[in-house]
Amino acid sequence: MRENYLTVKGYGESEIVISKSRFLTYIERAETEEDAISFIERIKKMHHNATHNCSAYMIGEHDHIQKANDDGEPSGTAGVPMLEVLKKQGLKDTVVVVTRYFGGIKLGGGGLIRAYGKATTEGLLAAQVVERKLHHIMKITVDYTWLGKVENEIRGSSYTLEEIRYLEGVDIIVSVLKEEEEQFRNWVTEMTNGQANITFENAQFIEFIVDK
Repeated sequence: MRENYLTVKGYGESEIVISKSRFLTYIERAETEEDAISFIERIKKMHHNATHNCSAYMIGEHDHIQKANDDGEPSGTAGVPMLEVLKKQGLKDTVVVVTRYFGGIKLGGGGLIRAYGKATTEGLLAAQVVERKLHHIMKITVDYTWLGKVENEIRGSSYTLEEIRYLEGVDIIVSVLKEEEEQFRNWVTEMTNGQANITFENAQFIEFIVDK
């Protein structure tokens, strides 16, 4: 199972005009090829009268699914440069469609490559890139006499206090980077003189916006 990777936060769209041609970019997260194809078809239906609806997507932990479609543009001038932008930014599980309405001025091969690459980059800014980091959700069970100290220490640390459950004892729920679990356990054990019961609850991804 992958632990940390880059993808898009979610849906995003943008528009640029180059030599009177309009380039509308639509981006979405897609965790399966079926999701990607469905998104592409939806955009193509929305812009059925456009000159071109070019697309690209990267799917899977090891990018085992990579597709690019020029949709009538000269071979290699649209879908491939779009896919290259996704690769360059290291994005996974991402689909992009760039819709072009021709403005009457031909751009040439190099111009098209630059235009579709720029349109994709602008779309990614709108969708926002996130890093998904695998965290372990840990439960610390302590006597109420320890609550103040443990809570204060966690709030002042790099760990994230998610929830406090007031039961017979007190359960403090904390999210910890997977690779920091052992360090966290040792830290809490030392802090409580071994009086805490520390258990793993589950694993989940937490997302952080990546500033570009």
